[in-house]
Amino acid sequence: MELGVFSISLAVKDLAASQTFYETLGFTEMNGDAEMGYLIMKNGTTIIGLFQGMFENNMITFNPGWDANAEAVDPFDDVRAIQAALVAAGYEPQLPIDADSGSEGPAHFSITDPDGNTILFDQHR
Repeated sequence: MELGVFSISLAVKDLAASQTFYETLGFTEMNGDAEMGYLIMKNGTTIIGLFQGMFENNMITFNPGWDANAEAVDPFDDVRAIQAALVAAGYEPQLPIDADSGSEGPAHFSITDPDGNTILFDQHR
């Protein structure tokens, strides 16, 4: 199963302070909108999402169909196929889910691993 690019999504209290901290570590802004409460930072192939007020806990994120530069890759496993494989294996996605099996294009779902860690599958194409 091809999951796409991996990143960590951090729930931050102060977006500007977090941005400054990660810039000190050599990260640069690659995407996002500070006024909307999020920035995507990159250092080499390492990607960190900073999200203020969007979710309570940190989570890992996979972006099916994207590489580490947010460029399209083909072929890729659609988020709905990934979700179906997890459901078939007995795992239940968290609600709400917008990766409806009858839809196409951008969609997402999240699931919790056996240790309570949230994993977001977020397809933008």
